[in-house]
Amino acid sequence: MIHGPIGGSITEIVYALGEEDHLVARDSTSRYPEAALKLPDVGYMRQLSPEGVLSVNPSGILALHGSGPKEAVDVLRKSSVPFIELPEHYTHDGILEKIRLVGKALGVDAKADRLAAKVDAGLKAAEKQTASIKERKRILFVLSTQGGKILAAGSDTAADGIVRLAGGVNAVERFSGYKQLSDEAIVTAKPDVILMMDNAGPAVSDDELFSNPSIASTPAGLARKVIRMDGGYLLGFGPRTAEAIHDLAVSLYGGQVTD
Repeated sequence: MIHGPIGGSITEIVYALGEEDHLVARDSTSRYPEAALKLPDVGYMRQLSPEGVLSVNPSGILALHGSGPKEAVDVLRKSSVPFIELPEHYTHDGILEKIRLVGKALGVDAKADRLAAKVDAGLKAAEKQTASIKERKRILFVLSTQGGKILAAGSDTAADGIVRLAGGVNAVERFSGYKQLSDEAIVTAKPDVILMMDNAGPAVSDDELFSNPSIASTPAGLARKVIRMDGGYLLGFGPRTAEAIHDLAVSLYGGQVTD
């Protein structure tokens, strides 16, 4: 059975299971491991073309929930190719569920159970490292700053999930998903740290970020505190997430992180 995975973490899981021979293509969010870049790219997971996906002759399609557009997914569901949509929960258990479901789809349940146990242990250890920290940092995840408008991550997002796992507090959790913030909302959020993805679209320099007047007046702005991490690594919720939690926690809390 040959699969085209849609969603970077699925591709990572397939490689972590040692089942990459099943892969005939990937979407553009699948950039790890490097070997995956040799696979044909069928486009961005939220802007798929059914023709593009079916042109690689998959005998099965593994897609993350949230792949789209809806019309494209409807066409793929109606095609003769089995279409498996995997849930995406930005939690510790969500990662383990995804690993088990990919294993089930590929018929390697025992391998998936072993990988899930290993990832579970890693996540538990990473979460424990910040358990004793009393003063939690408030973090504003900024997706983009186009035209001076700050697009930030609320609850029910990968950014919110990773911030919690690393022992931080999402500075804006009153809304769900991604939203443009008013100047007032940014000031009220009082972030200690700005978190951003690097290598996702045009780079925003520190000067550009902190010249935004509302950000400049926050604790993060006054201290010029920004953390940048690779998007797939930070927000993937896959086999590398325990390491990402650790790296983010160390960037936030330094020596307070206990091994």
